[in-house]
Amino acid sequence: MRDGNSRVTLRSMTACLMVLVAFLSVGSIALCAETVFRNVIVLVGDGMGSAHTTLTRWYKGAPLSLDAMYVGGVRTYGADSLITDSAPAATAFACGHKSMDKTLGIMPCRATIPGVPDPGESRCKPIASVLEGAKLTGRAVGLVATSNIQHATPAGFSSHWPDRADYNEIGRQQVYQDIDVVLGGGRQFLVPVEKGGARRDNEDLTATLRTKGYALVADREEMLRAQSPRLWGMFADDAMAYEFDRRRFSPGEPSLSEMTGKAIEILSKNPKGFFLFVEGSKIDWASHANDPVGVISDVLAFDEAVGTALDFASRDGRTMVIAFSDHGNGGMSIGNRMTDGTYSRLQFERLVGPLRKASLTGEGIEKALKSDRSEDNVKRVIAEYLGISDLTPAETAAVRSAKPGRMNVATGSVVSTRSCVGWATHGHTGEDLFFYYYGVERPLRMIENTEIARMMARAMGFDLADVDRRLFAPAEEVFKKVGASVTLDRKDPRNMVLIVESAGKRAELPLSKNTMKIRGKTETTRTLEGITVLAPQTGKVYIPRQAVEIFQKTE
Repeated sequence: MRDGNSRVTLRSMTACLMVLVAFLSVGSIALCAETVFRNVIVLVGDGMGSAHTTLTRWYKGAPLSLDAMYVGGVRTYGADSLITDSAPAATAFACGHKSMDKTLGIMPCRATIPGVPDPGESRCKPIASVLEGAKLTGRAVGLVATSNIQHATPAGFSSHWPDRADYNEIGRQQVYQDIDVVLGGGRQFLVPVEKGGARRDNEDLTATLRTKGYALVADREEMLRAQSPRLWGMFADDAMAYEFDRRRFSPGEPSLSEMTGKAIEILSKNPKGFFLFVEGSKIDWASHANDPVGVISDVLAFDEAVGTALDFASRDGRTMVIAFSDHGNGGMSIGNRMTDGTYSRLQFERLVGPLRKASLTGEGIEKALKSDRSEDNVKRVIAEYLGISDLTPAETAAVRSAKPGRMNVATGSVVSTRSCVGWATHGHTGEDLFFYYYGVERPLRMIENTEIARMMARAMGFDLADVDRRLFAPAEEVFKKVGASVTLDRKDPRNMVLIVESAGKRAELPLSKNTMKIRGKTETTRTLEGITVLAPQTGKVYIPRQAVEIFQKTE
């Protein structure tokens, strides 16, 4: 039994003292005066609005795990739009700053929305995330998602790049961030083209991971058996299956709850604590398709992962758990044009009955059809897996002609019209959303999404601004102060290297990696506490300040 928001008085004071000792041993991150938690777990239901959770609760017929948490509100707009994309939204709650469309972990190059400050000299600059800050405190860190792990929201915590679709670049940055546990899809973005993957820089990042000491797992059973403190799970070439479809077509994939539990099992062995990010990614994709079955499938899966996190937190007593969505999607409503005159008499079965007949999402229907799109087979599969035997000729034609990867749109419409679920758009929406929290013992006002990052940083006892100064110094400026010059070797555009030279010494820092090779009287390679990052819009390169210290001390 969970007791709502468990008290953290004596345990929290003890944890705070333990973390204080740990911080004093690792450097210059400033402590805050608030309660310090040993662990922070953040769960994001991508694209999940209040209608999504309301519909899922009615479908389930019981309270959600989310219902055990306190609830506040969060605003979601970005620096350049009232309706945000997942990438700037993730940047806001991972790094504490509003940013621009499609950008990850970098300051905006401009701000056009009222109330968002002009970035000034920091425009387009990479900015530190709470995951990177947690690492500097000695905590273990992890990422879990049902999308490819290089997708926008997990990437917002683990990469710094202006193009969220550049999964090759994001994948490289993630590997060299030395994240302790990574579980999700996206195998192809770690493997070179010549080995069947999608990478064109000739680097096999799976080999890099093995060199770094990771156990690599590819299915549920391997994951559950794994005992390594460093674990990387690649359960699909791209995204993982919807939960309803996983049970039938991809039983070798773990559920989101199982991945969350495994990540907690491994990360919690670190005596200094951990930070874990978890995303129910495909709630968003189902919403784009206006597929209520996909929404219910993955809100249920997400909520089960929330329950797993809360169960651990209630036992541990030193863990903060927060859950929220990055933005709305689809304009989902309980009630549509067909209920205009009958909404005050809406019965439970009218809403839930058609939904409970479905056992697959549109993505699963596409797999069940295989290559047979004949009218008879379409009607048979729809009747068997959606419980619908009265397809109209137009609906049948829409299912038969659905393009690959777009079956959710066709089946979503079929199910929605038989229930009373409404949709306003196939895109994101800009409303304020719920913010769920556990462990914080005070009411929260309506907050900006940027405050979430600062809240998590305070909970772990550091200041994001300190982390940013430590990890992202302008290379040319800081090396010039110690008499060194820098140039960017662009001979191989996919593998550029920052070159530092001074008085017979030369250092090479590959972009998007945390390594530094120095040639002086001897040659040595060092692992840095952060990655070297190029800001393509300005041409500036940013480095951890530690690189300058190492360069000065090496003869």
